[in-house]
Amino acid sequence: MLTQRQLRWAEPLGHATIDQRVQHEQLSREACSTSTIDERSRPPRSAILPVQYVPKEPVEKDPKTIPDRSTVTIDPSFDWGTWEGWGTSLAWWAKAFGNRDDLADAFFSLSWQNLNGQKLPGLGFNIARYNAGACSGNSIGALTMVKGPHMSAAKQIDGFWIDWMSTDPASTSWDWSVDGNQRAMLLKSQQRGADIFELFSNSPMWWMCLNSNPAGADDGRDGNLQPWNLRQHAVYLSSIAKHARDNWDIAFQSVEPFNEPDGDWWSGVAKDQEGCRISPDLQGPVIDYLRDELNARGLPSTLVAASDANTYDTALAIWQALAFTRHTQNIGRVNVHGYQGQDGRRNVLSDVVRKAGKPIWNSEYGDGDATGRQLVSNLILDFRWLHPTAWIYWQVVDIAGWGLIEGDISAGTLTHASQKYFLLAMFTRHIRPGMRILDSGRDNVVAAYDAGRRKLIIVAVNWGEAQYVNFELSRFKQASVDEKRVLRWRTQIGDGGDRYADYWEDTFMRGTKFWSWFDRDTVQTFEVDDVVL
Repeated sequence: MLTQRQLRWAEPLGHATIDQRVQHEQLSREACSTSTIDERSRPPRSAILPVQYVPKEPVEKDPKTIPDRSTVTIDPSFDWGTWEGWGTSLAWWAKAFGNRDDLADAFFSLSWQNLNGQKLPGLGFNIARYNAGACSGNSIGALTMVKGPHMSAAKQIDGFWIDWMSTDPASTSWDWSVDGNQRAMLLKSQQRGADIFELFSNSPMWWMCLNSNPAGADDGRDGNLQPWNLRQHAVYLSSIAKHARDNWDIAFQSVEPFNEPDGDWWSGVAKDQEGCRISPDLQGPVIDYLRDELNARGLPSTLVAASDANTYDTALAIWQALAFTRHTQNIGRVNVHGYQGQDGRRNVLSDVVRKAGKPIWNSEYGDGDATGRQLVSNLILDFRWLHPTAWIYWQVVDIAGWGLIEGDISAGTLTHASQKYFLLAMFTRHIRPGMRILDSGRDNVVAAYDAGRRKLIIVAVNWGEAQYVNFELSRFKQASVDEKRVLRWRTQIGDGGDRYADYWEDTFMRGTKFWSWFDRDTVQTFEVDDVVL
């Protein structure tokens, strides 16, 4: 049973009033009466008061003198899948910065980089999502693309199939010279070790849209893909996949034909980006057509991913609708976005998809919190309940708050990396492709195991009062070696404090456990060698 102190350690902290803090304390006492943490029963984040930074205490202090310390027991019997990796979507930031080697190094390598005088640990992404554009400036007879009043030029991605006259990619109906910067970053990612690529669509080509506007229908509640062009959308995407294999030396692992097709916000008169609402009754045929068209182009192993819903709950509803009409058989992987944040039935979606034998990705996550608090909390909740095999940040370069590196894609300027950049590095540099994801039993701890190197990775966050935390490894066949050094890294959430600081001389195995001092709002990563499952 978790103590009240342990529960506070495991809970993320939001903004609240004093009255809300009283409410939280009451909820916490009630929650402590149960032996496990259920995501749906946890107190609302709005009921938790933020706390201030507390100076770090010396690690050498004997934790036996600290009463009621928390113990986390890592369970090696659970296997939540083999980790495929971390990544980002290239639109729109790569359109602006696709020629920047320093950004490619920062995102797609593990090397340390210097950006505007700031030293950055490379994030080591190995996944790049390439956006198939929907825009072009040509006319088809009297028909031209409709550009809404708010459409941003920085968010318009040029498409390759510029008119419907021919499906032959070698004909003048196709222009393979466009979108050079995004393609350049795609190739730079590959050169630095990225090995998983996904092709995705925000909108069909503008001339496949009912109103010729790739930002959406005039009323966002309406669909915008012409029913007679369902197969043509599949032809477009499968043709890009084949061209990329034959001409760019890029083999897309998967093709995703939709992006938040559930959204009623895709209004061509209001949005500044490409988007298209597509109902499940049209998604199903597109999925089937895409499978057929990929097969016809010699790409039978390329997965069809779907449906990149905005939330976990909507993803579940779409999956159930597609399953009812027997379209899920052609889905090779389920993609979902993480914009439901702390809410949503991650566990239910995971259970349903895993039962169907499909992997799941969080294929797009982003938030406007530069402190990294939301990112850390939601990422760990995904590991704990959604069990994805990959996790993708949306815009790694974006406005303050949203970007890992803050910049202006319209002006083509960069400033600096935010705190969330360093917090994400605590995960991406250590939980690497091929590792097995284990279970910690906690909403604030992630564990992964590298069988080849016999190495255990633990990433943990302390949301509550400063304290020592024990990590118990007694369930492993070999819990490392007594007195073995445990490497650790530390990053503070919020402004100030450590940024991916390493502490390699102060933490050691003691029998089957080790411990470390955690300040409030601190993330620590540990690497433990000589561990055997």
